[in-house]
Amino acid sequence: MTTAWGAAIFGCDGTTLGTEERAFFREADPFGFILFARNIDHPDQVRRLTGDLRDAVGRDAPITVDQEGGRVQRLRAPHWHEHLPPLDMLARARDPQRAMEVRSRLIAAELRAVGIDSNCAPVVDIAGAETHPFLRNRCYGTEAASVAALARAAAQGHLAEGVLPVMKHMPGHGRAAVDSHRDLPTVTAPREDLRRTDFAAFHALRDLPMAMTAHIVFTAIDDQPATLSAPVIDLIRTEIGFDGLLMTDDIEMEALSGSVGDRATRSIAAGCDVVLHCNGGPAARADVAAGVGRMTEAAMRRARAALALRHEGLGDPQDLARQLSDLIG
Repeated sequence: MTTAWGAAIFGCDGTTLGTEERAFFREADPFGFILFARNIDHPDQVRRLTGDLRDAVGRDAPITVDQEGGRVQRLRAPHWHEHLPPLDMLARARDPQRAMEVRSRLIAAELRAVGIDSNCAPVVDIAGAETHPFLRNRCYGTEAASVAALARAAAQGHLAEGVLPVMKHMPGHGRAAVDSHRDLPTVTAPREDLRRTDFAAFHALRDLPMAMTAHIVFTAIDDQPATLSAPVIDLIRTEIGFDGLLMTDDIEMEALSGSVGDRATRSIAAGCDVVLHCNGGPAARADVAAGVGRMTEAAMRRARAALALRHEGLGDPQDLARQLSDLIG
């Protein structure tokens, strides 16, 4: 029986792994890691860093990133392909589903080549009139069925290259009129409306291996943000039917209140499997590690099932880039 890992995904400070960081990660043994632009310089450097992170915990821990394309893209030119925002790319594509699959394979192939084996995509949120600009052109459309189909294509593209997709933001971020990085969005739509739209897109993708929560209050369900809400997490597991690994959005975001350790504890108590901690120094990391403890037996089962889907990629990035260019003109 595998010893339970720490119920956290941690960011690190820079382009190399410091001695104190290495020692902390060895002790905390987090489920995995996440990289940001501050961690990215050139391919050889990223390969060294991903290798050092795995060496620190002594296993093939998953390493994720936000590589949606467009504004949210941590690995950029000249070493990696640049991409249009998803909504803009889809508007130009002569075959949107095929373009999304090829684009996702290209992104995943480039990630796999530098030791990154998970990506916080696809975005399954439905764009609407009220969607805040920070999210809108990261979305795939305005209808549940088409968003689900495009997100399925994106997930298949990632999985074809051995990269784990993390769909977000459960159970739906599209109705948020404010940026949850800075404020707490509140959605007052009736539950039946949510079921037909926001929830329906995620329900169609309930078999995917990993997902991320939204820091949003749904007043029809609870007065707490989804990440901290047992009723919302129960809805994700039962009504939406998702039984994959559920991670929080960044626990440091200003939509949430209380200390970072308290937020982490409450997320796990609500039913999240792992807590994502992207920013913050050593003291904050230690508070999160103490707050989350070790992954539950159910979380470990979900984690092992997800990790079993990883494999070495097969795609040639240059060939995939040519295919994508042909599809979007």
